[in-house]
Amino acid sequence: MAILPITIYGNKILKQKTKPVKSISDDLIKKIKDMFDTMRNANGIGLAANQVGFTESLFVIDLKGVDGYEKFKPVVMINPEIILKSEETEILEEGCLSLPGLRAEVERPRQIKVKFIDTDENEVEIEADDLFARVILHEYDHLIGKLIPDRVDSEIKKKLQEELNKIKRKEIKIDYPIVED
Repeated sequence: MAILPITIYGNKILKQKTKPVKSISDDLIKKIKDMFDTMRNANGIGLAANQVGFTESLFVIDLKGVDGYEKFKPVVMINPEIILKSEETEILEEGCLSLPGLRAEVERPRQIKVKFIDTDENEVEIEADDLFARVILHEYDHLIGKLIPDRVDSEIKKKLQEELNKIKRKEIKIDYPIVED
């Protein structure tokens, strides 16, 4: 397995929509394994394909290291589609491996239903709530070219601007490999 460099804010791939996966190949499985290794190396709990320079519509999630989620089974969602969102929302602080050091409160639905393809090419539909739903929605946002700053109001975005500029100029400390562009 390999630790891949993570793309950070300012790189245009993070604003591009990913492309649907047409078939599960050995190459794709290797990419997925590398994504898990990369995410864990950076102490993340989710990682989307475009965060490591891939164009496929997929992400990986592993919440095992979070209190209360010790029995969580890591999940790969290929071609995910959010098919239902609860009206009940929750505002919680989020971070992102592509926005190192930045934290912001983001409002998201508490519960969702998502449809995706697993690595055995089965179509799966699951309901998720709380942290799991939040991480799915956060990673799904990456696949459609959205980041935390796109999910906060203009006042909060203004307050984040200096930090975003520092990330873009790579004037921040990062404990994992990043894409040098």
